[in-house]
Amino acid sequence: MTPAPTPRPGVRDVMPYVSPQLGVKARLNTNECPYPLPDGFAEELADEVAALPLNRYPDGAMIRLREALAESVGHPVAGTWAANGSNEILAQLLQAYGGTGRRAAVFEPSYLLHPRIARLTQTEVVSLTLDNGFSLTEDRVKAAVDARPDVVFVCSPNNPTGNAQSVDAVASLAGRTTALVIVDEAYIEFGGSTCLPLVAGHPNVVVTRTMSKAFALAGARIGYALASSEVVEDLERVRLPYHLSAITQTAGIVALRHSKEAMTILDAIRAERDRIIAALRAMPGVIVHPSDANFVLFVPPKPAGEVWRRLLDHGVLIRDLSAVVPNALRVTAGSADEVDLFLSALQETMAA
Repeated sequence: MTPAPTPRPGVRDVMPYVSPQLGVKARLNTNECPYPLPDGFAEELADEVAALPLNRYPDGAMIRLREALAESVGHPVAGTWAANGSNEILAQLLQAYGGTGRRAAVFEPSYLLHPRIARLTQTEVVSLTLDNGFSLTEDRVKAAVDARPDVVFVCSPNNPTGNAQSVDAVASLAGRTTALVIVDEAYIEFGGSTCLPLVAGHPNVVVTRTMSKAFALAGARIGYALASSEVVEDLERVRLPYHLSAITQTAGIVALRHSKEAMTILDAIRAERDRIIAALRAMPGVIVHPSDANFVLFVPPKPAGEVWRRLLDHGVLIRDLSAVVPNALRVTAGSADEVDLFLSALQETMAA
């Protein structure tokens, strides 16, 4: 028998990325929006998709979607780009600005895909630990500059810790390096100040966002970048042909027409997030980290793995992040009923 092919060195050192999707009463582990967009969105999308000439390739330049995204945030179309989720945006940025012989700096703890995508694009990773409070301080900015990276990741609000970073700190970083500074703003609609105004004066800053969270479109997979036109031109060079389907582009365009309805949902999500924080702080021995996102990171007084399993027994799935932050768990702000179930199950678990 012919031997199996061998991948390039390092590929099999990386485990597949898996986020459990279990059939539970409350799935609060992936930071999705618990509410769909209104019925009018689904009906309008169905009509638009039915009219698409799916026998033809989609618009490779994604003009209508990029125009709609640019208008929604007040950014030039030439500096606006879209892809299949913000993770593909990150991969394209690393294809263009990372690679063999180049270096990416990551502030940890942070989004697990940042170092993962860097390594998969054969970019060297330099890990820098955030100070107490998980904030990007001047000391951490200096450490990043001294590392002489080609790419720097900043996550704000940070995942998994939930806190937003200072725009001034990001501006200081961008002004002291020629590296591409990627500001991952996947959760910016829930809180914190955006770094988008920095792009005009700092062409080495790119802001990445997603429609998966605030726009309730996790299933559509739409991410976008807000950058200088030069950065977008580089992304055009590395992207695959027709990488964003006509159906996906249409879903994004229609969703943006319903942005006001989407934004009203955010108030309910923030209220549940704040309710979770208040309830956790009232539980003896629980350490709760402040959050500007749609999730809360907390450290229980019992082993995280044990708490995670007992919550699952109650039909509540959250995320065990003890490998990232010692003994920490992360819970998404779901619907009121889901949060009720989580808090009740957690109280039983703490009392057991």
